Amino acid sequence: MAKSLRSKWKRKMRAERRKTIAPKELVRLKHALSMGKTGKAVMADMEEIATVVTADQIKVDVAMAGDDGKMDLDSKRNKKTLLDENGQYPVWMNQRQAKKMKSKRVGKKGSQGKKLKKGMAW
Repeated sequence: MAKSLRSKWKRKMRAERRKTIAPKELVRLKHALSMGKTGKAVMADMEEIATVVTADQIKVDVAMAGDDGKMDLDSKRNKKTLLDENGQYPVWMNQRQAKKMKSKRVGKKGSQGKKLKKGMAW
């Protein structure tokens, strides 16, 4: 495909546009890289908007708080059945998955004393 006159024209115009935009983009990129070396201009702009905290300060704050960086998990949830103390499944589990888990759970308990129904064997 992509051989029609319209697509050829579009490709030509995109190439022309890239030629005009490339020098401006190069200047902008060089300016950004030069600011990155000193870092002072960027930090000065950022301090007007938000408080700037270095990585070392964050590490010290975390160490003082005693936080080991782990997420708070729901520890009252059974890992095998995924049920919590109220018998609720996790929020991310959809109804089909919950039904499947329930059938596994209930099936093990109920199948011991029940006989299988006789049906037509096709």
